[in-house]
Amino acid sequence: MLPHTQIIRVMIVDDHAILRAGLKMLVNAQADMEVVSQASDGENAVETARKSGPDVALLDLTMPRVGGMKALESMTRDCPKTRVLVLTMHDDPAYLRSALAAGACGYLLKRAVDAELIAAIRAVHRGGIYVDPRLAGILVQDVLEKGNSKADARRPVDILSRRELQVLGLVARGYTSAEIAKQIFVGVKTIETYRSRLAEKLGLRTRRDVIRYAVQMGLLTPEAQESDPDGSAR
Repeated sequence: MLPHTQIIRVMIVDDHAILRAGLKMLVNAQADMEVVSQASDGENAVETARKSGPDVALLDLTMPRVGGMKALESMTRDCPKTRVLVLTMHDDPAYLRSALAAGACGYLLKRAVDAELIAAIRAVHRGGIYVDPRLAGILVQDVLEKGNSKADARRPVDILSRRELQVLGLVARGYTSAEIAKQIFVGVKTIETYRSRLAEKLGLRTRRDVIRYAVQMGLLTPEAQESDPDGSAR
């Protein structure tokens, strides 16, 4: 390693110890990289990032306790100098859009080869945005279709109450019914009722449907999260 080489300080967040160990070996084998911290769930990830101040955080989306999407939101808010590269098995475009909207600087599938991961870390550290080549075409298509689909997609919002919009956004960001109930001070059965209404009004039968719709509505952007409705149903 050259004496003036800038070392990229990396944090690894994944609930699988074997995967973390393999990633650590790969990263530490690079002359310009060093793993400075690790975490096994989203809750520990945010606290660990605050303490270790990594340049780049490799973050899985599916983890116990606090999930990766919620951790991503907290990390981009509380650790602005840390750039987050999502490393996940989810190839659904809705997850890609959600992650980028929540502040991720990159999105890479776990089936990527080692060279792709190293290239992604360097690109994100330089200030760029890296998207797995297998999913990059999705973003291009989004740009091409933005004009027509945006206007059409927003029409159904008119049939939702402010509280239903709030619940929709929280469900899309990965909160459970119990967590949503605690956050907006209502019972779990009430949240289930709201979810049933959303399914009836919009045909959103699965969480994947909810995420796709929320992305279309712009409910997962940082601006939308900061201006969540105050919960007063109309």
